[in-house]
Amino acid sequence: MHATEFSAIVTGRSTDEVFDTVADFARYPDLVDAVVSVEVLPPQEDGAIPSHWEVLFRKGVLRWSEEDLLDRENGVITFTQTDGDFDVFEGGWEITAAPEGVALTFRAKFDFGVPSMASIIDPVAGRVLLENLGLIVRGLFSPDSVRITRAEHGSPAQV
Repeated sequence: MHATEFSAIVTGRSTDEVFDTVADFARYPDLVDAVVSVEVLPPQEDGAIPSHWEVLFRKGVLRWSEEDLLDRENGVITFTQTDGDFDVFEGGWEITAAPEGVALTFRAKFDFGVPSMASIIDPVAGRVLLENLGLIVRGLFSPDSVRITRAEHGSPAQV
């Protein structure tokens, strides 16, 4: 299992604006070349929002489907892969008010399910995920309004 954590401060926006902007997953392909496509489906009866993702990784494309739960009141967006190239991929966003703006944190755990390759693939995937998160957040908000405060990956105990 590998983990990532990405945090940033966004200035000039309210927590509601940041929440709505982050939750607009369909925009992500317009912001980052590595995100090939995101298809967001209508919410299910339980409130979960299914989506299908395609993201460039090394010389191929990672594909997965996930269910997202949006909890505006608590500023939390969680996701869990339901099908796809990962064995496990889950995590979410936390959006909270901070003295200098809005604190935005992304945390995720993933496992490709290939233990013999984990020491090679997982660190690369963690680095690529963090790079893409930086591009996405700077694309969602103006680069001048984003200050990245943390971008780390490793075992869950390290992050």
